[in-house]
Parts: sequence; structure tokens; C-alpha cells
Amino acid sequence: MSAHPTHESAHDTHHAHSHGAGAGHGSFKGYMTGFVLSIILTAIPFWLVMGEVLDSKLFTAVLVMGLAVVQIVVHMVYFLHMNTRSEGGWTLMALIFTLIIVGIAIAGSLWVMHHLNTNMMPMTHEMMKNMP
Repeated sequence: MSAHPTHESAHDTHHAHSHGAGAGHGSFKGYMTGFVLSIILTAIPFWLVMGEVLDSKLFTAVLVMGLAVVQIVVHMVYFLHMNTRSEGGWTLMALIFTLIIVGIAIAGSLWVMHHLNTNMMPMTHEMMKNMP
């Protein structure tokens, strides 16, 4: 037996250690499915907003944000290949932690902006003329 591994065994070792356990490669069909879903999930909100399809702007905004969340999930599954088995579950834990931090940042920002808007003294047109 030689001191150097053969090309085949070196290739097998590299292949076995190159990806996390359970992480799969995407297929052409998987990428195309993700691509088509992404296009649809982009076109629907564009149509809702530009066509002024719904009377309620609030409901339109909520629907657009919901479709954005669905599109994020599509990207994670079809393009990033995230699932509960990849990297021993650590990618899912990192995702959950990231979502919690982003949620806290968004909620805190909205809370601060709302209270600043509510508690600031309203300025009249006359007051604005006298400002330096």
C-alpha cells in the first residue's frame, strides 16, 4: 500500500466532508421551481399595488408583506437548501435566532417612531417660517 492515497479515495474523502450532513444539492427541477415561484410571488404584489386591486391600503400592505414572507421561505428552501437536517439543525437555529433579532429591531424601531410622532409638538406653517 502506498503512503499517498489514490485519486479515488482522496476524491471520496473530499466529497464526504465537503457538505454538512443532510445538505443536498439542488436539481435543475428544484431551481426552476424556486425561480417560477419567485417570479409569481413578485408579480402578484406588483399587480396588487400598481393595479390598485384592493380598496383597503392596509389589507394590501398586509398581503404584500405576507407574500414577502412566503418568498423568503421559498428562497431558503429552494436556493439555500435550508432544512431541519442540514448542519445538524444549526442552520435552523441560526435562522430562528436571526428572525428573533430582526423582529425585536423592527418592533423597537416602529415603537420609537410611533412615540416620536405622537409626542412631538406639531408645527404650524407660521412656526416653520420663523425657524432658522
